[in-house]
Amino acid sequence: MAVSTPNIINGKGIKRVYGKGSGAVTVLKEVDIQLPAGKLLAFKGRSGSGKTTLINLLSALDQPTSGTIIFDGRDLTTMSNKQRDAVRRKEMGLIFQSFALIPLMSAYENVEFVLRIAGVPASERKAAAIQALDHVGLKPRMHHRPFEMSGGEQQRTAIARAIAHKPKLILADEPTAELDSRTGLHIMKVFRDLVEQSGVTVVLTTHDPAIMEIVDQVYELEDGQIVSHN
Repeated sequence: MAVSTPNIINGKGIKRVYGKGSGAVTVLKEVDIQLPAGKLLAFKGRSGSGKTTLINLLSALDQPTSGTIIFDGRDLTTMSNKQRDAVRRKEMGLIFQSFALIPLMSAYENVEFVLRIAGVPASERKAAAIQALDHVGLKPRMHHRPFEMSGGEQQRTAIARAIAHKPKLILADEPTAELDSRTGLHIMKVFRDLVEQSGVTVVLTTHDPAIMEIVDQVYELEDGQIVSHN
């Protein structure tokens, strides 16, 4: 049985090496990390510091070469691919810098599709999709397709898609990088509201100093290691 802990993630000795032999590249070096539940958290660091690799490992999109990652009391590193997929679909929400929306689907259809994948019953999907879009201020635009929306609206659709199934953890890789500063701060307000109203944990990567002042904690990565956290 899973045991709830004050930390949504407990990682120990997380190492990720790509390639073998003389061509091997170590991207993460024995990282230890604890992410408290119900907080807005940020990873910062230069390009190549290991931020995106760490996000991919914590979201079970990739497996560490060694080390353990405990998510909500369960070890992701000992699970089968099928088990990790189920955890990711039902208990995590992922937001990508490129938005990754399905172009021929409306905002509503993009959100409803992810609910279907998460196994939400058909009788509940419509209300959940509309509620998520309303939460990010997009209910009036829910029948528009991505090419009919601004960058900020597309990113808010991606957030709605990530939160509709009420995940415990949301992981976002540079979610404001392609947005102007005003829209980026609006997106951060949505994240803050989610944390405070729903108790979800949000972990994002960023280069933006303004965003680092908004989050609860910042973890700085350098050369594959966490060098500071405050």
